[in-house]
Amino acid sequence: MRTLVLLLWATLLGAQSKDVAAGEKTFRSHCAPCHGLRGEGGRGPNLASGRFYHGSSDADLLKNISEGIPGTEMPGLFYMEDRIRQIIAYIRSLHVSEQNTGDVMRGAALFQSKGCTACHRAGAQGGRLGPDLSQIGTMRSVEHLRQSLIDPGADVQPRYWVVSFQDADGHEIQGFLMNEDTYTVQFMDLREQLHSFEKAALRNYKVEKISKMPSYRDSLTNEQVNDLVQYLSSLRPH
Repeated sequence: MRTLVLLLWATLLGAQSKDVAAGEKTFRSHCAPCHGLRGEGGRGPNLASGRFYHGSSDADLLKNISEGIPGTEMPGLFYMEDRIRQIIAYIRSLHVSEQNTGDVMRGAALFQSKGCTACHRAGAQGGRLGPDLSQIGTMRSVEHLRQSLIDPGADVQPRYWVVSFQDADGHEIQGFLMNEDTYTVQFMDLREQLHSFEKAALRNYKVEKISKMPSYRDSLTNEQVNDLVQYLSSLRPH
C-alpha cells in the first residue's frame, strides 16, 4: 500500500512539474512583458508575492487570465482552460516568502529627507517626474524595489526614457519622452512642463534608455536601504 501511495505521489509531482514548465513557456511569451520574467512586476503587478487583489483562488485566477480584468490594462488570454491552468501552476510556483528586515517608519522618514517626493508621488503628495509609488507595494517585489534604489538604470520603462537635443537657438533641452513620430516629439521637461517640437529644427537629437534617478548604493547604508524598501513595500491600496 505504501509503495502504491509513493508511486501515485511521484506521478502527481511529475505532472505538476510538467504543468509548471509548460506554464513558464506561455508566461514568458505572453505575460512577462508586463509582469516580468519571474513575475516580479513591472507594467503589471508583482505576481511572485502570492498576493492577488482580484481574487486569489485558482477559479479567480482562471477567470482573470482568460477574461481579463475590467478597468485595468489586463487583457483576456484566449487559450484552452488546460493551458491557462498551466500558467496558474507556474505563478503558484513563483511564490516565496519575501524577507526584509527594514523599519517602515524609518523608511518613511528617509523617503522625505532624501527628497524622493520631488519626483515621486506617494498618496496625495509628490511630483510627477518619476513613477507614482502610491501602490508600488503591489506592483514590485522586494528584490525589484531594492534594485531600483541601488541600480535604477537596470530597468527603465519607456515612459522614463530621456530625450535631449539643441533647439533652433542652440539651447540644450532635456526631458522625459512622452511620444514621438517621424516628424515630431512630445516630452515633459524637468519642471514638469509639456512640450512638442518638430524634429527638423533640432540638432543632436537622441533618446537614451537611462534613468535620471541617482543610485543610493554609496549614499545609504544597507540598513537604510532595508528601511526604505520596507516603506515602499507598505504602499498599497487601502
